[in-house]
Amino acid sequence: MIQHLVTTLITYLLALLGVAFFTLLERKALGYFQIRKGPNKVGMIGIPQPLADALKLLTKEWVTPLPANTLPFILTPTMMLILALSLWQLFPSFMSSSQVVLGTLLFLCISSLTAYTTLMAGWSSNSKYALLGAIRAAAQTISYEVTMTLIIIFFLFLTTQMDIVSIRLTNQMTPTITLFLPLGAMWLVVILAETNRTPFDFSEGESELVSGFNIEYGGAGFTFLFMAEYSNILFMSLFTSSVLTGTLTISIPVATVFLWARATLPRYRYDLLMAMAWKSFLPLSLAIILCLIPMLCL
Repeated sequence: MIQHLVTTLITYLLALLGVAFFTLLERKALGYFQIRKGPNKVGMIGIPQPLADALKLLTKEWVTPLPANTLPFILTPTMMLILALSLWQLFPSFMSSSQVVLGTLLFLCISSLTAYTTLMAGWSSNSKYALLGAIRAAAQTISYEVTMTLIIIFFLFLTTQMDIVSIRLTNQMTPTITLFLPLGAMWLVVILAETNRTPFDFSEGESELVSGFNIEYGGAGFTFLFMAEYSNILFMSLFTSSVLTGTLTISIPVATVFLWARATLPRYRYDLLMAMAWKSFLPLSLAIILCLIPMLCL
């Protein structure tokens, strides 16, 4: 019991440390994509910059708007960070002290709860801009979760496993991504939309939503929302590398895709995004499952 608790705490601390330096990597990458320097003033080549940013944000005053619903407004960022960190219980390590037998089901359950926390953040702010951003983000997340679940079901049929560690072991012998490459490309688009990242970052569309559902948050509240978002990105990269290839080092190129997309692609149109989910991705993923899974069962 004590060993499991210590392992969990170490996992959470390393996840938060990874989030901190992933933000530095993003700022450096965006700088070089745009032919400029990223953070380079704090310490040696800007490496301590994430620590300085975290110290600045956590020491700022957490202002609660007068019209806001105070208790949900304060609790929602913490709940969002807890959900993001709880995904790291499914870290697909062979040295793990515990193994979740139905890990993919737990992953789907936790990831679906993020829509509720996003909606709660916008509603509790009692601001029309925050509520509009939260509704759009929740609708986007729910829409792409359907396709994400169907794709996961397809790969579960290929590996005949429900545990992420066992799926990773199966993929090391024959990576499932090599059997159907178009589904892997669709998966990359789905996880970009699921994590509300560019070009599908409508929850934080600054030009039309004034920063979206987190407009009223500052200080520690904004920090928790920020850390939850980047923690989800890192875990999605790990989950992708485990389910599709079985090699955890592939998570680095997958995480780089998130940065590359932000530097390259303009924001998509919202109606086209929803049409792509319901009129393209959903019928295609259903057709793949209906056509190929009976063949696999034979």
